[in-house]
Amino acid sequence: MNPALFKHRITFQRDKGTKDADGFPIPEKDRYEDVKTVWAMIKTLKGREFHQAASIQSVQDERFIIRYTTGIDSSMRIKFGSRFFEIIAPPINDDELNKTLTIVGREIK
Repeated sequence: MNPALFKHRITFQRDKGTKDADGFPIPEKDRYEDVKTVWAMIKTLKGREFHQAASIQSVQDERFIIRYTTGIDSSMRIKFGSRFFEIIAPPINDDELNKTLTIVGREIK
């Protein structure tokens, strides 16, 4: 495993919910809390466009490869710079070797 390939810093975030303990709405910018920040290798899977409701929609899927870690699940989202990705499949333990995880994310527009 070449460490130079893991050159992107990403942060996994968990949704705290839409309301605080007193029942008041949480602003969107404060709704997520950082769980873990790691180095990743990012590969583009595909880009596609489709027509929905008389407008062109764009979908960008990315594959994030990180060193093996625990505590990551598909209910989280990924922050990469100013972009956010929803995790669309459970993390995959590559070859069951506990060396790397592959996570597929779809950009949130």
